[in-house]
Amino acid sequence: MTEGQVPQKHPSSEGLQGAHGQSATKTTLAVGAIGIVFGDIGTSPLYAFRETFLGEHSLAIDNLHVYGVVSLIFWSMTLIVSIQYVSILMRADNKGQGGTLALVALLTRHIGGSSYGWITILLGVFATALFYGDSMITPAISVLSAVEGLTVVNAQLEPLVIPIALMLLIFLFLIQRRGTESVGKLFAPIMIVYFVTIATLGVIHIVGNPDILRALNPWYAVQFFITDGTIAFLALGSVVLAVTGSEALYSDMGHFGRGPMRLSWFGFVMPCLLLNYFGQGAMISGMDPAETMVAMQSPFFNMAPEAMRLPLVLLATAATFIASQAVISGAFSVTHQAVQLGFIPRLSTEHTSASERGQIYIPFVNNALMVAVILLVLFFQNSSNLASAYGIAVTGAMFIDTLLMGVLMFAVWKWKWWWALPVTLLFVFVDGAYFGANLPKVPDGGWFPLVVGVIAFTLLTTWAKGRKLMRERMSEVALPIEIFAKSAKNSATRVPGTAIFMASQIAGVPSALLHNIKHNKVLHERVVILTVQIADEPYVDPDARCEMHDLGDGFYKAILHYGFMEETDVPQGLKSMQRCGGDFDMMNTSFFLSRQTLIASDKPGMALWREKVFAWMLRNAATAMEFFRLPTNRVVELGSQVEI
Repeated sequence: MTEGQVPQKHPSSEGLQGAHGQSATKTTLAVGAIGIVFGDIGTSPLYAFRETFLGEHSLAIDNLHVYGVVSLIFWSMTLIVSIQYVSILMRADNKGQGGTLALVALLTRHIGGSSYGWITILLGVFATALFYGDSMITPAISVLSAVEGLTVVNAQLEPLVIPIALMLLIFLFLIQRRGTESVGKLFAPIMIVYFVTIATLGVIHIVGNPDILRALNPWYAVQFFITDGTIAFLALGSVVLAVTGSEALYSDMGHFGRGPMRLSWFGFVMPCLLLNYFGQGAMISGMDPAETMVAMQSPFFNMAPEAMRLPLVLLATAATFIASQAVISGAFSVTHQAVQLGFIPRLSTEHTSASERGQIYIPFVNNALMVAVILLVLFFQNSSNLASAYGIAVTGAMFIDTLLMGVLMFAVWKWKWWWALPVTLLFVFVDGAYFGANLPKVPDGGWFPLVVGVIAFTLLTTWAKGRKLMRERMSEVALPIEIFAKSAKNSATRVPGTAIFMASQIAGVPSALLHNIKHNKVLHERVVILTVQIADEPYVDPDARCEMHDLGDGFYKAILHYGFMEETDVPQGLKSMQRCGGDFDMMNTSFFLSRQTLIASDKPGMALWREKVFAWMLRNAATAMEFFRLPTNRVVELGSQVEI
C-alpha cells in the first residue's frame, strides 16, 4: 500500500451529509452530536471541581479559592474549547474530516516537501500516541467517578465500587463486537436528560447563592494567582480536567459537520456545563465551613437532594458509559486512519453496520484497551488517583495541537504574521501552562500516559520507517513492468483466467509475479498488476477510484484509489474496473500476494533493535487477504526474504 494524491470530491464539513450516509437537518445532526461527541467533556463535572481542591496540591476551601477556580474553569472552557477548538481548529478540516491525523495529512499536502515538514508529522504521530493513553484512562476514570457516587448514597457501599466498575467496563468492551448502531439510538436522549439534569441542579444552587456569578470576571482568577502563586499554577493541572474531550470535538467533526457541532456546543452543552460548575461553586461557597469538607468529597452528587442521589448516580453512570463508548470508537477510528496512512501494520477490522461505514471494530485494539483499563482500575483504585495520570495525556495532546495550529495559520492559511503570531503565542502560553502544571504529577501517575505514548510513538515511527526502507530495498532490484511485459509474453505457457498480482508500489514487477514464472512457468491470459493507493484525504470520488494502463499482450497495470477513512474492499473496487479486458469474474480470477520475511541486517537504515521490532510487527500484521477483503479460496501467497 502506498500513499498518493488523486483528484477527488469530498463531503463538505459544513454540509448536512455526514459519515452516516443520509441527509439530515442541522438540528438533527446537532442532537446526534450531543449523544456521541460530548460525553467525555460532559462527564468532567463529576471530578474536575473536586480534584482542584482535593488533589495533590490541595487548596483551602474558601470564597477566594472557590471563585478563583470557577473563574479559571469558565475562561479555560472559553479559550480552549470555544475559541481554539470549536472556532479555529474546526476550520482546519481535511475534506470534511478533523482530528490530529487528518490535520497532519492536510499539513503534509502543503508543506510535506519542506525542510520542516517531517517535524509536523512527528508531532502528529506523538499526539496520536498520547491519544491511546487517553483512551485507556478515560473509561477508567469516568466509570469509576460515577460508581463512586454510591458512597454518597451509602458509605457502606464503598467495597462494591471497584467490582461494579470492573463489571461495567468489561461489559462495555465485550459489546463492541456487536456494534453500537442499536444502542447508539439511545445515546442522545440519555445525554440530553443528563445535561438538563446537571444544569437544573446548577441553577438551583446559583439561585440560592447568586454571588457566584461574579466569577465570570477574570479578575478572580488573576487574584487567585496573585495570592497563591505556585499553588495556583499547580491547580491548573486539575482545572484542565474540565476541558478534557476537546480534541474529540475536532476529531468527530467529520461525522456531524462543523455547523451542527458548533450549534450543539454553544447552544446546549457549554451552557449546561457552566451552570453545573457555577452551581458546585455556589453550593460550596454558601455552606457552613464545617460542612464544606464533607461536601467537597463529592460536590457533584451532593448537589442533589438526598432522595435524588441514587437516580443521579445511575444517570451519571449511564453518561460515563456513553462517554467511554465514544472514546473506544474513537480509538478504532484513529487506528484505522493510522493503518491507512502507513503508521500501523494492517489489523483485522470488522464492520459492525451495513449502513454506516464509520462503525468498525478492531479486535486487537479492543482487547488491548480492555486489559489496560482493568489494570488501571486495579492499580489506581479510585478516580482521584487516576486524575493525576489523566492530565498529562490531555494537555500533551492539546499542546501539540496548538503547535500544529500555528503551522497551519502560517503555512496553509497564510495569515498575516501580526495576526497569526499573537494568536499562536496566546495558545502556546495557555496550553503550555496547563501542560507544565501537570508535569509534577508524573511520579504520581502521570508517567503512565507518557510510557504509553513513548511505546506507541516508537512502534508507529518504526513501522513507517521500516516500510519505507523495505520499499527502497525492493525497488533497487525491481524490473520495470513495461520491459517485463514485452519479454515475458513468449517465455511461459499462457493459461485461461485472470491473475491479479498485488503490488505495494506502482513501479516495478511484484516479486510474486517473478516467483510464479520462475517456479510455475505459466502466465494467465490476463495479468493485472494491482496497486491500492491511499490518498492523504479522507474520501476519494468514486468516479476517480479506478485507474488502468494497458501494457499490451494481456498485461495491465491498475490502481485503486481510496481515502484514509475508507474501507479497502478490492473485489468491490474491481466491479467498477471494466476496462482491463472485460469484467472480473471472481470464480476465474486468482489473487497472487507477496509475503516478505524480513531479515534484520547491519545495513544503514534503522538500529538493529528497531529492525527486529519491525520484523515482529510484520509477522503479526493481518494478511493482505483479510485487509483487502479478498476471497479466501482465490488467493495464492508466494514468499520472499528482504534485508533492510
